Amino acid sequence: MHLYDYAKSLVLEAGNNVRKWMVEDLAIEEKSNPNDLVTNVDKAIEQFIVQQIQESYPHHRIIGEEGHGHDITSTEGVVWVIDPIDGTLNFIHQRENFAISVGIFKDGVPYAGFVYDVMADLLYHAKVGHGAYINQNEIPQLEGTRVRESIIGMNPNWLTKPILSSILQPIISDSRSARAYGSAALEIVYVATGQLAAYLTPRLQPWDYAGGMVILNEVGGVATNFAGESLSITAPNSILMGNAQVHEEIRQDYLQNYDHVLTALQQKFKRK
Repeated sequence: MHLYDYAKSLVLEAGNNVRKWMVEDLAIEEKSNPNDLVTNVDKAIEQFIVQQIQESYPHHRIIGEEGHGHDITSTEGVVWVIDPIDGTLNFIHQRENFAISVGIFKDGVPYAGFVYDVMADLLYHAKVGHGAYINQNEIPQLEGTRVRESIIGMNPNWLTKPILSSILQPIISDSRSARAYGSAALEIVYVATGQLAAYLTPRLQPWDYAGGMVILNEVGGVATNFAGESLSITAPNSILMGNAQVHEEIRQDYLQNYDHVLTALQQKFKRK
C-alpha cells in the first residue's frame, strides 16, 4: 500500500479505536500543570499508531506528544509527527472537538498531513502537490482577507498575560471577532477551509501543528512563526497561520515588535 493511503487508513482506524475506548472509564493524569492533562486513551492511541508504523515501516522515525521521539533533532529520512488526541481538555469535558493529528516529512520536507475530527467523522488530509480534502471533497484555494473583516483564532488566556497582551490585543480589537476551539489542529484546518482567517499562538509544539500545516500550505495558506520564519518539526515555536493576505498584514502591522516582547518574556522566566 502507498504510504499516503496507509497513513490515511491508520488515522481512520485510530479514530475508530478512540470512539470505542472513550466509553470506558478515563484515567486522567496531570503533566506540566493542572490544565495540561493526559488520559489513558491518549497514551493507548499513540502506542497503537507507533506500533503499526514500526511494524510496517521499521526505518521510519516518530515524534509523538506522549513521549516518543522527544530526543530527535535530525529530520533525515521519514519522520512522522503525531498527536493522538489534540484537544485533550475537550476530549475529557465535552467528548467532542478534538482531533488526531499526523504530519509526515521526508528529509524535513512536508509530504502529507492528516487531521481527523473524530466525533464529526471529518478527515482533513493532503499530499503535497495533490490538493487538500475533507473526506472526499476537495478544499478550494484560500482567498485573502484583511484583519478588519476576519475572524481570528486565539486562546483568550494569552490576553491575560500583560507582556503578550500588548501585541495580541490590538489584533483582536481590530478584527471582526475572535474564536477559540481548544484544539490547535482543528483551528489550523479551520484556517485552511476559510472558517478562520488566521490562527496564532505564542507557543505550540510540533505535534500540534505538523499535520494541519501541510493541509494549510496545500490550499495557499501561509504557516510561519511570529518572525515569519519556517516552522521546525523538532522544536516548539510561536505560530502564525493564515491566508496569505491576512498573514502578511498581521506580520507587518502587529508583530513587528515581537522580538522585544520575546526578550522581555525570556528575562521574566529567568527571574523565576
